[in-house]
Formats: sequence, structure tokens, C-alpha cells
Amino acid sequence: MRSDDLYLIEDVESALVDPLDQLLQTEDTTPPDPEVMLVQLQDANALNRLAAVRAFAALTEPRAIPHLIKALDDTCPNIRTAAAYALGRNVSHQAVDVLIECLRHDQNDNVRKAVAWALGNYSDRRSIQPLIEALRHDIAPVRLWAASSLGNTAVVDYETVIGAVPSLIEALRRDPEADVRSNCAWSLGQLCRPLPANIVYATVIDALIEALVEDEDMSVREDAKASLLQVGDARALQMIETLQQDGLLW
Repeated sequence: MRSDDLYLIEDVESALVDPLDQLLQTEDTTPPDPEVMLVQLQDANALNRLAAVRAFAALTEPRAIPHLIKALDDTCPNIRTAAAYALGRNVSHQAVDVLIECLRHDQNDNVRKAVAWALGNYSDRRSIQPLIEALRHDIAPVRLWAASSLGNTAVVDYETVIGAVPSLIEALRRDPEADVRSNCAWSLGQLCRPLPANIVYATVIDALIEALVEDEDMSVREDAKASLLQVGDARALQMIETLQQDGLLW
């Protein structure tokens, strides 16, 4: 893992309390000039670099991509976080391997959280195993984004889908955080929709029904219900109807 203690810039640290969630919140609504921001990406001043990287979370500009990839190695974790978020907007498959490296080895929680989100916009099979690892072992905010990003892999191919399913089911059953379990329920619904009616499909439906009936958290049950309704499985629809008639589900 890399070290973040080379230097930390106090002004940069205070500029973004939560770099991923507050990245685009600014009082100035004037769109940034991409030409100016491209130059500023290479500025020696970290605050100026941060402002430029943040700008490309709202701007789509292919010329910024090499600089954003380079920013993933910046010594300031807030710049790395903003770069990951910007690369989620400016998708380039040249960035996938570097993003994966950050997800696996960056010591900063916000960086890994942003990367887990960004990889969901790539639908690249290279990211599946790293996202599975994050879902199994990382902190809750990273697990939450990893779960969602795995749901976005439904468009890749059948092998990718069935590779993601077991870990999502395990997390749906065992993750201690309800928000993570909810995202797993959503993702399993996304992955199940294109599946043929085979054993993998049936296993996903079983897991969602189990969450619908047994999970202690209402939001998880609601997301499991929403996924089952989206899939439209006859057995699941009958289960939902029965639970509603018995007053056990709304």
C-alpha cells in the first residue's frame, strides 16, 4: 500500500470534507473553462490542481484523461479522490488498470470509495475480481459502491455476470451494513434480468426471496422486493402477493 504521509495540505484537506459526496457542491455555478482547466491540471500548486481535477468531474474532455490518470498517483489523497470521480465521468479503458491498482492498494478510504464508484461506469471484466475483493474485505462505504458497480456489469457477458453473483449473494446474506445489503439486492436484480432460466437464475431468485422474508431491515426488504418485481419471476410474484395478503409486506 502507498503512504499518504509524504505531505498533506491543510487547505486541501479542509476544502473537501467528503470528497466524493461534496465534489460538485460549489457556490460558483459558472461552468469552468476546459482550456483553462487543462493547463491547471499540471499546476505546481496543489489547490489549483484540485480545482482543475474537480472541474473534470462535471466536464467531459478526452484531453484531460492522461492528466487525470496521472493524478491518481498524486501525493494528496483529495486530488486522487477527485481524479477517480472525474475518471468515472470521463470513461477511458486506459484508466481501468490504474483504477484497479488504487482500489486494491490505496490507503485512503475516500480514494477507494471513489474508485469503486468509478469502475461501475466502465463495465469492464477486468474490474470484476477487484470489486468482488472490495465487497468482501473493505470498509462499508467501499463495499456499498462495489456492490452497486457489480450490478452494472450485467451488460458485459454471461460469464462476468455469473462470476459476480456468488459474492453478491453472500454479502446480501451476511454483510452487517443494511445499506450494503440493499445495494446487493439491487445489483442481483440487475444481473438476474438477462439470465436464462437456469440454476444461476434460480439461485438469485431464492436469495432475493430470502432477503424479502428474513432480512431485519425494511430498506433491504424493499430493495429485494423491487428487484423481484423488475425481474418478474412468477414464483417471486406469487410470494410477494401472498406476503401482502397476510399483511407481512406492503
